[in-house]
Amino acid sequence: MIKEVNAAGIWDEPIVTEITPLKAFYPAEDYHQEYFKINPEQPYCQVVIAPKVAKFRKQYLAKLKK
Repeated sequence: MIKEVNAAGIWDEPIVTEITPLKAFYPAEDYHQEYFKINPEQPYCQVVIAPKVAKFRKQYLAKLKK
């Protein structure tokens, strides 16, 4: 994806984020799991997360699992 974005020339400078293999994974506490799904009425979810999810779905609809 980084190569695609860099090739598209969206920004003046290339993305320099390094992608490395995962060495350890620590799952979040239970109350953090599916937070947006469980708490869509929370102001943060409505104002910050919902618009981002909508934009993501619109932009990548063809790549999402049905």
